[in-house]
Amino acid sequence: MEKSNSSSKKSQKSDHQISRRKFISRTALAAGAVSIIPRHVLGRGFIAPSDKINLGFIGLGKQTMGLARVFLEKTKDAQIVAGSDVWTTKNDWFKGYVEQMYAEKRQQTGYKGVRTTGYYKEILDRKDVDAVIIATPDHWHAIQAIDAMNAGKDIFCEKPMTQRIKEGIDMVETARSTERIVQVGSMQRSWEKFRRACELVRNGYVGEISKVLVNVGDPAIPFNMKTEPTPKEVDWNAWCGPAPLLPYNHRLSPPTSDPFFPDWRKFEETGGGILTDWGAHMFDIAQWGLGMDHTGPVRYIPPKDRSAVRGMRMFYENGVEMVHEDFEKGWGVRFIGSEGNLDVSRSYLETNRKKILTAELKDSDTRLYNSNENHYQDWLDAIKNRTQPICDVETGHRSATIGNICNIAYDLGRTLEWDPVEQHFKGDAEANALMNRVSREF
Repeated sequence: MEKSNSSSKKSQKSDHQISRRKFISRTALAAGAVSIIPRHVLGRGFIAPSDKINLGFIGLGKQTMGLARVFLEKTKDAQIVAGSDVWTTKNDWFKGYVEQMYAEKRQQTGYKGVRTTGYYKEILDRKDVDAVIIATPDHWHAIQAIDAMNAGKDIFCEKPMTQRIKEGIDMVETARSTERIVQVGSMQRSWEKFRRACELVRNGYVGEISKVLVNVGDPAIPFNMKTEPTPKEVDWNAWCGPAPLLPYNHRLSPPTSDPFFPDWRKFEETGGGILTDWGAHMFDIAQWGLGMDHTGPVRYIPPKDRSAVRGMRMFYENGVEMVHEDFEKGWGVRFIGSEGNLDVSRSYLETNRKKILTAELKDSDTRLYNSNENHYQDWLDAIKNRTQPICDVETGHRSATIGNICNIAYDLGRTLEWDPVEQHFKGDAEANALMNRVSREF
């Protein structure tokens, strides 16, 4: 699924092309076969490819502050028309922010193009909304994404895609049955640095890989914050939703005025710890580099110390070991091969042997999907072309699954055997029960 038009790049191998061809065949929308894309593919009705894709945002917290600006300033073909949050103040902020941005961009005054609501399904019922961005806490992702896909909307879902393994399985099945386009917000795949690292690994410039170190944060812990008065601006029962009804604490879900990112991601009731939060970035890069996007490790061995928050060892079927472990360069990924080591993070791309980093890829080498460093436009392009984006639903599910299994193995404190084909634990009813949760009625 290369973006280059050069004849040399057209001839290069891409592991993404096979899944793309299957997807196009299934939807019967081969590239170039039609000049007008029916709007029922984008949402409902009909739309020409040159028209705008109308977006709704579900969850209007800190992450949406950045996402809204990206879609306003760094993409084409999109128009933000709706937003939803259980905080009335966040609905007000979002409406004012987007309308002001459009007013400045269009040199207009009084632009009133955004409607907000406290109930996300009202966005899904709108015929003029083609796609939605889901930026709620992790415990809401799967429910809202599946509801949106069943309503005919394409999805941009923040990472980690799901909080539980079964939720990911359900999201993949729903995306396939509804033929919706899903992009997961593991945007490091759209950074040239990470693609370069993974191409060097894939094409053998690091040699035969024996081990991968992934440095990310701690597993999830039970909620342990003190109770504070619940602000009148939030429907707290709806915020908790399928999770237990937790006491309110401003660190768990901060008002718009607070400058920090919320702490809900640390707790097992609403997230997966920083292990899954950053694991959806770094385990994802390890998977990409190893060519394991449609599978994952088959054995998880936790450290003997039950209180340890590092040291989980994972083994792929081919014998490659992956370890959740600190190393001296901060959060990132280290590929250890027979020709040397390659380290990559957001702040560095380094090797311990110069020839690895300076290697030039050959025409015969595998080239990975190039989204031109725009994760968000890549999703919009995929919507219009009905092709798979760089981090599709299956990819996001498999990367999230690693972090979710690590949480289960740290919690149970014993070796787990995982079948990535059937997607269940072998001979372990207790672990299999933890693949899903019992949702609270609310």
